[in-house]
Amino acid sequence: MAKVTIYTRPMCGYCARAVSLLKSKKVDFEEIDAGFDQKKREEMVQRSRGARTFPQIFIGKDHVGGCDELVALDRAGKLDAMLSL
Repeated sequence: MAKVTIYTRPMCGYCARAVSLLKSKKVDFEEIDAGFDQKKREEMVQRSRGARTFPQIFIGKDHVGGCDELVALDRAGKLDAMLSL
C-alpha cells in the first residue's frame, strides 16, 4: 500500500473530510498538524510546490492536492488504485 501523508490544521472542515474519507477506506496515513508549526508548514509548502491551503495530501511521492482533489479522485474511481501501489 502507498504511503499517505496529509498536512492538516485544527478546526479545518476540509481536513476533517479528507481524514474521514481516508479512514473510511481503512488507509494507514501520517497526519501532520502544521497549523501552528511554522517548520511543518514550510515543509508542506515546499513539498506541494507552493500550495498554502489545508489540507495538502500526498500519496507516495505524488502530490494529490487538497480535499476536493481527493474526493474527485475517489468519485472518478481512481483513488483506490493510487492507494494500492
